[in-house]
Amino acid sequence: MTITTVGLDADDTLWHNETVFRLTQARFLDLLTDHDNAEIEARLAEIERRNLRLYGYGVKGFTLSMIETAMEMCGGDPPPGAIREILAAGREMLAHPVETLPGVDEALARLSERYRLVLVTKGDLLDQERKLAASGLGDLFAAVEIVSEKDQTTYERVFARHGTGPGEAVMAGNSMKSDVLPALEAGAFAVHIPYVVTWAHELADAPDGHARYGALDRIDALPDWIDARSDG
Repeated sequence: MTITTVGLDADDTLWHNETVFRLTQARFLDLLTDHDNAEIEARLAEIERRNLRLYGYGVKGFTLSMIETAMEMCGGDPPPGAIREILAAGREMLAHPVETLPGVDEALARLSERYRLVLVTKGDLLDQERKLAASGLGDLFAAVEIVSEKDQTTYERVFARHGTGPGEAVMAGNSMKSDVLPALEAGAFAVHIPYVVTWAHELADAPDGHARYGALDRIDALPDWIDARSDG
């Protein structure tokens, strides 16, 4: 089997992301002290899910969902300054420093010597471009795809455009729902590399027993995993 192309997720695969969202959500809960935290979190999750098709993934959609949650929870009259604080928190997220995960630099350097690397990520275009530039990893990628959704069609298109098709490609990332299952459906290999926390909307069951599926604890084990399956 020849593997020519490696697709990599960005947020929580190459650099920290979800922890920033969790910290901002905790800050948001502190603004609505008259309401139960569990109730706020449930309402926010519901509104985020509803808004994904309108705003997509990323900080801007999350910020708008927090504002909408505050309005709904408070009957249209949130605490003084709450909207201003939410907007400030969103701006801080968009300027947050990029911290790559352990082993990322070494793993990508090794992979780029043998395979074509493609970044495949969801989220806001400007924010994802900013994070990639700040990470210092941009020169290692032959292509960057910032997409609205990751599904079977996405991977078929991306690996046909930037590689030799999904049959000779690997997709690696922290999301079982977005990085693993649809890549397998497209005919690619897929590797799950979990992050310490996972956004509820990205949870899914592992495809146990699938011949093209792998699970690793750290990204620095990825080059050996791929090399063992490729004769290229």
